[in-house]
Amino acid sequence: MLKNGPVPRYYQLKEIIRQKVTSGQWNPGAPIPSERELCEQYGLSRMTARQSITELVNEGLLYREQGKGTFVSQPKITQQLIQLTGFTEDMQARSKRPGTQVLNHAMVAADAATAAALRIKPGQLLFKVQRLRLANGEPLAIETSLINFIGCEHLMDEDLGHESLYQLLEKKYGQPPLEADQELEARLAGEDEARWLKIAKGDAVLLIRRTTYTDRNQPLEFARSVYRGDKYRFYTRLNRK
Repeated sequence: MLKNGPVPRYYQLKEIIRQKVTSGQWNPGAPIPSERELCEQYGLSRMTARQSITELVNEGLLYREQGKGTFVSQPKITQQLIQLTGFTEDMQARSKRPGTQVLNHAMVAADAATAAALRIKPGQLLFKVQRLRLANGEPLAIETSLINFIGCEHLMDEDLGHESLYQLLEKKYGQPPLEADQELEARLAGEDEARWLKIAKGDAVLLIRRTTYTDRNQPLEFARSVYRGDKYRFYTRLNRK
């Protein structure tokens, strides 16, 4: 039974459920008790139990399946926004097995937006690669990179399904990615994105646009990445001066 007091009963139940998940008592993919069972166990109304569950679903800790019940979500990957790293480095740091499927690669003419980001003339040839990024075999993101430097056409011969693009740029081509401007926005998955990421069309995704610079503040890469909203969260720390 939950206590009456200054802490709302729905919030007490919410924190009980959170503790069972974070402690490992309820594992990812496991069903949680039904609203009726929670009501009987904790002496709550159905409305109160539903509010607790709904808030945890909105937070991403739980998820619902129509006609089946409510389940514990897989933990999201938390990506920091204060250091420039590549996907391979991020996954290895989390003891996950990174994987890459090259969807396409080609030399293409820069459009107006790409030319502005890379400070070049529209129509200049760039190396473009679109990759599906996986962790432990599960698709997490679609990354599209447009690369500009003298000799970038040689990237056509690289095995970007197994080699880290950033490590190649730094160690083989002498073009180390040093810093980046990045913006993030929420949007809904399109048809192709949904198919590649194995989600439903219209599911939430996170879109990142990034311009990466090498030494002397020279633009090197203009990238567009689409991350699964149910698998990723982004983190940064802010200081007030």
